[in-house]
Order: sequence, then C-alpha cells, then structure tokens
Amino acid sequence: MFRKSILLIGLSIINLAVYAQDIPQAKGYVAYKVSQKPIIDGKLEESNWLAANWSSPFMDIQGTDFPMPNQLTQMKMLWDENFLYIGILLKEKNIWATYTERESVIFHENDIEIFIDPDGDTHNYYEIEVNALGTLWDLLLTKPYKNGGRPINGWNINDFEYAIHLDGTINDPSDVDDHWSIEMAIPWKSLSQSGPSYKAPENGDQWRINFSRVQWQIEPTANGYTKKINPQTGKSYPEDNWVWSPMGLINMHLPERWGYLQFSDSQVGNGNQAFVMHADEQIKNELRKLYDAEKAFFAIQGHYTDQLTELNSNTPLSDVAIEATKSWFKISCPATSKDKYWYITEDSRIWKK
Repeated sequence: MFRKSILLIGLSIINLAVYAQDIPQAKGYVAYKVSQKPIIDGKLEESNWLAANWSSPFMDIQGTDFPMPNQLTQMKMLWDENFLYIGILLKEKNIWATYTERESVIFHENDIEIFIDPDGDTHNYYEIEVNALGTLWDLLLTKPYKNGGRPINGWNINDFEYAIHLDGTINDPSDVDDHWSIEMAIPWKSLSQSGPSYKAPENGDQWRINFSRVQWQIEPTANGYTKKINPQTGKSYPEDNWVWSPMGLINMHLPERWGYLQFSDSQVGNGNQAFVMHADEQIKNELRKLYDAEKAFFAIQGHYTDQLTELNSNTPLSDVAIEATKSWFKISCPATSKDKYWYITEDSRIWKK
C-alpha cells in the first residue's frame, strides 16, 4: 500500500507539472471576404491574395524559447459563401517528396498540415496533409489522442480543390530551389456535420485552426534525397515541427491550444480589423484548468470529485457546478450570453447550451 501511494504521488507530480505548464498565447488571424473565387493554381498572385495579410512566420512548435526555423513559412486566408481559401508559402532550398498514394503517412517526409475545429469543442476535428507532389492525406479525428481519439482515414474532404506551385525542381540535388506554395479551397459543406443544410460562417465568428510544417534533415543521393542519419544513433535525425501558433510541446493534437481564425465580411483590401478574442474564450480556458485539476486529482485518488475545494483551485469563475462519478465528470459555469452555460467533460469536450 505504501509503495502504491508513492507511485501515485509520483504520477501526480508528473501530471501536475504537465497541467501547470505555461501554455503559449494562441495567435489570431482575420480572414476577409472575396467577391470572386480565386483561380486555384497554387501561385497566390491574384489581386485578392496580394491584398490579404501574411501571417507571422511559423516558429518551433514548442514556442519562442526555441530557435526560429531556418526557412520561412507563412500563410494567408480568405473566404466567401462557399469556401475557405488558404494559401501557404514554404521557402525551401531542396524540394523533396516521394509519396504519391493518397492516405500515405505523408509526415514521414516533408509536408504541410492544416488542422481545423470549426465549433471549437475539441472533438470531430479535421486534419489535411499535403506534400510538394500534391499527395493528400485527409482524416477526421473523433477526439484528441490523449482522450482515446481515433483517426478516421475513411473520411474524405469532398469537393476539396487545391494546387501546388514549385519554384524549383523537385527531388533534384543538382540545383538550389526557392520555394513551393499551395493554394486550396475548402468547402464549408465538407466541414459540416449538417450535410446539405450547412451554412457559411457569419461575420465575427471564430474557429480554431493551426498549421504545421514537418521538415526533415535530408542529404543528396544519386536518385534524389534521403533522410540524414545521426551517426550516434544510426537513425535519422528527428523532424522539425514549424507551426503558426505555438503549442508549447511537440503535439499538434491539442485543439484547445490552436490559433483562432476570425471571419470578417469586409472585402479584402478595404482596411484592417483587429483580432479580438471572444469573452467566452477566457471562460473556456478557466474550465480547462479545472479539467486539468480533475485529471490530477484522479491520478492520486483513482476517482474524480464533485467538490471544487478538493481541486485546490483558485478559479475566478463563479457559480461552478461539478457532477462526478468514479470515472466521469462534468463541470459547468455560466457563459457571457444570457441563460447559456459552458460545459466540459472528462473526455475534454467543451460546449455551450
């Protein structure tokens, strides 16, 4: 019994360290509307794209305490009543990709990845991966892996349009390349569980979104490139993960840490609007702290609690209610809108009703 208690205390310290870590500030991007659909050719040279703002350069996934990437990556977004438009520029001296079959595990080589959670509940979110050959891997995640989520590879993003532009020669070590870029049009109806009854976002709506560039150390071969081997381990060097909004650790599957996409119905080029995070986001973040506290409590006690005082929390939230059993909990508190409440459960899903 004594050994078990020490083990549980040790586990709790590890968990509490994870839960208490500083989470980087999520970034925000304002996407403006267009009246005419861009030509999807991968070049990002049309007037609407030129008028759109570039994002800040991608950084190491762990945050600002780590070295900045040695090659630039930036993105832009636009929208209309039918599509979300995304353009991404990836500076690259050695353009490399070999996977050609759809649903390949593309991140085993260099790629760009997009993660989208339209309703921000952290469940049923989308991942799109593309390499410089235009090979696509699209999947739906039922919930984060930490909560037992499963990737649904059979999900396909219907009517998705995209194109790759190469400023260089792919898989050719004899020259130095400049960049590759991707342009995509994602239908709203393909990101909706409502099928034909889908609707486009409204002015001021905010979605959770993030981008990750997977970059491997490579070296030339007679036939192209291969991953560079670390002589000390006999294995390839680990990949770099360069993201738009930092995660704080090497894990993209924490949707609550992604950035924000804010929709503006102003036409692109007609001035700039500031990104302003919705007031409810602070409430959601405080609920997630209570979620983490429940998980830490479980690590020690082996069950959840319905007593806020047992969570050692100094939450600023008022009217917090907790329901709990040994293996389940639900925490709620009032939303900013009248007669609405936010809820979070042990599987990390967060929603308002």
